[in-house]
Amino acid sequence: MTTLTAPDDVRADAASALLAANRRRRRIRRWLAIGMLPLALAALLFVGKLLSMYAFAHQSISAYVADDYAGSEASARGQEFLNWFEPYKAPFNVGTALAGAEQLPEARAKLEEALDLATGLEVCGVRINLAIVIERMGDAARADGDGAGAAQLYAEALTVTTEMPEDCNSEEAQQQSSDPSRDMQQSKDDLEDRLKQKQQQQEQPQEQEQQQQEEPQPSDDKLEELKDKLEQGTQERDQQQGDDGGGSGTDKPW
Repeated sequence: MTTLTAPDDVRADAASALLAANRRRRRIRRWLAIGMLPLALAALLFVGKLLSMYAFAHQSISAYVADDYAGSEASARGQEFLNWFEPYKAPFNVGTALAGAEQLPEARAKLEEALDLATGLEVCGVRINLAIVIERMGDAARADGDGAGAAQLYAEALTVTTEMPEDCNSEEAQQQSSDPSRDMQQSKDDLEDRLKQKQQQQEQPQEQEQQQQEEPQPSDDKLEELKDKLEQGTQERDQQQGDDGGGSGTDKPW
């Protein structure tokens, strides 16, 4: 039995429906691709940020260990771009590098910025470094003869350490430290003892000076009386030397 062929208009309708379905599928795939593009770009950006962050952090640490503080600072500043993940680390690393270069006021500003961004156990290492920087600022003030300013800075550094959370004494905090080889609790105790000693050394001369200023000063009449007694004593000594026939031969002081 011979199979009948479909009429031409039926085949045409089927082909048109197939083409229309293909066009719809292509449009759907295109819109899906467009919709997924921002997510794909965000994922690539996130991965790139993580990789660059660790790369900059490694470069900053390596340069710091090699006493290349300028290079350490430059690498740490590379972490500041799109600083979303652990945002305290960028200013912390910059501040630490600046401290190594003895740019102490700038280092303090960066470490204070890091302290504002740090949470939980992150604050422990930040507070240690911040206190050390303020201590160095106090040493610089003392070297310049500013005893009062040095004492004030030592007090500020001591406040930074005493306000450290109790959790900073834990093993977990030690493991999260930027320098695990350094005992954080011992560093804190040594720093506090050193600051207290320096603060006392600066306060003692100030107290002595204040006591001297508070001591009553002799009046003008007493000063004049003392001057007359000294002059009288000098005259009597000169007369005695004259009576002895020339004295001992030593010159009188000018």
